[in-house]
Amino acid sequence: MASRQTSRVNLNESDLARAVRKALDSYFRDLDGERPAPLHDMVIACVEMPLIQSILDRVDGNQTHAAELLGMNRNTLRKKMKLYGLL
Repeated sequence: MASRQTSRVNLNESDLARAVRKALDSYFRDLDGERPAPLHDMVIACVEMPLIQSILDRVDGNQTHAAELLGMNRNTLRKKMKLYGLL
C-alpha cells in the first residue's frame, strides 16, 4: 500500500500563483489608463468561489468535510456558499 505524502508548495512558485500574476498583468494592461477596481476583494472572489465549488464536488457536497479540508468553520463555509450562490 502506497503511503500518501503531502508536501508544502511555495505559493510564490505554484501554478496558481503564476496564473494569478498573469491574470493581474493582463488586467492592468487592459485598463488602458482607467482606474482599477478594488483588487483584493476581486481576486479573492475569483479564487474563493471555484475553490469552494471544487472542494464541495470532491466531497460530494458534504459541508462538514469540505469545511475541514478548507480549514474553516462549517458556518463560515455556509456563509461563503450563500454569498456565491452555492446554496
